[in-house]
Amino acid sequence: MQKQLKHFYTSLIGQGMKKSECPNDWFEAFLMLEQLLEKKDKGQRMVVFFDELPWLDTQKSGFLTAFEGFWNTWACHRDNLMVVVCGSATTWIVDKLINNHGGLYDRVTYEIKLSPFTLAECAEFLKQEKVKMSRYDITSAYMIVGGIPYYLGYLEPGKSLAQSVDRMFFDKDAKLKFEYDRLFTSIFDNADMMRNIVEVLSKKNCGYTRSEIAEASGYATGGTLTDALKGLIASDFIEEYVPFGRSKREKHYKLIDPFCIFYNRFVKKHNRLNESFWMMNNTSQSVVAWRGLAFENVCFDHIHQIKTALGVSGISSEQSAWSKRADDEEGTQIDMIIKRKDGIVNMCEMKFYGAEFKVDKKYHAVLINRQELLEREIPSRYVIHNVLITTKGLKYNEYSGFFDNVITLDELFA
Repeated sequence: MQKQLKHFYTSLIGQGMKKSECPNDWFEAFLMLEQLLEKKDKGQRMVVFFDELPWLDTQKSGFLTAFEGFWNTWACHRDNLMVVVCGSATTWIVDKLINNHGGLYDRVTYEIKLSPFTLAECAEFLKQEKVKMSRYDITSAYMIVGGIPYYLGYLEPGKSLAQSVDRMFFDKDAKLKFEYDRLFTSIFDNADMMRNIVEVLSKKNCGYTRSEIAEASGYATGGTLTDALKGLIASDFIEEYVPFGRSKREKHYKLIDPFCIFYNRFVKKHNRLNESFWMMNNTSQSVVAWRGLAFENVCFDHIHQIKTALGVSGISSEQSAWSKRADDEEGTQIDMIIKRKDGIVNMCEMKFYGAEFKVDKKYHAVLINRQELLEREIPSRYVIHNVLITTKGLKYNEYSGFFDNVITLDELFA
């Protein structure tokens, strides 16, 4: 706290305040800020920007109370004053500011949630960084680190994606070697609990119910677990959803952060392997299987682009995966179902291939079976349209007519 107060004091001096004594607490610090702003006020807009505000609110510091006093008794009466706060600890921002029930209740004028880049924005960013990559490789990079520019910045010009991944994760001095633990520590007070829940969810692509998470993690199903799940959702690590055809009581929680999925799948278990691990295993069966699941998550992240490609971007819809338990007469799984308000259900298959995807006789039979099972689950007024989402497109043959629409990476990059 004393170091933060000293830094705050130094910042005020840098903005023109005369030197005095460093404040002893946050009340004195905000009084100094008020006096400086009054001195600088010429009737034009003034902006006060707090970066990483949550970390100023240390235990017993009284920061939040002092900030409330600053805003409610002084700052809110200045029409030309804008106060901007920023923080990577999303749960603190949500709980202490946006959903504050005390002195800061309903004080937020506008909020901006900084979302990850889309595939198109990743391509634009990498072009700016002079990194040359095909759309296939950009999608592969997205499946590893998501649309986070900080991580994308480690992709090096003149290097292949596999070379960059090894330098980021598997080299002796890998640049992101300690990032996973740092990530949770920098965002959450209860970092160990959050990390444990994420590691549980990393074991199953479709996620778990709340009771299953409690059983697997050892945490009770009370308010603490509820708050943890809310915090992970707010920070975009996980999402909650109801699988198609299930009741709301069967709500699932699914890990959606690509970096965390990749780290738990490969880096955590293999941190002592060869420094060229990714180059040597790039075509292994485990990596191919992971790519298939990771591409499904990419598609869910780009549902807007998929609906635009289908020409239904303005139609309300619900989308989720669907699985039919094997203890029924038959078990099956559909990658994505888009249930639209216009009476159409899109049954989507997703295939991450290096060439055009080919439907053979065996796979065609599987698709027919999936469609028949789905038809039993949906209301009779709905019609099923089949969609293939893939990289290079669909190879024409006697079975390719099963798909009514084919969406490629070009549409996902739109």
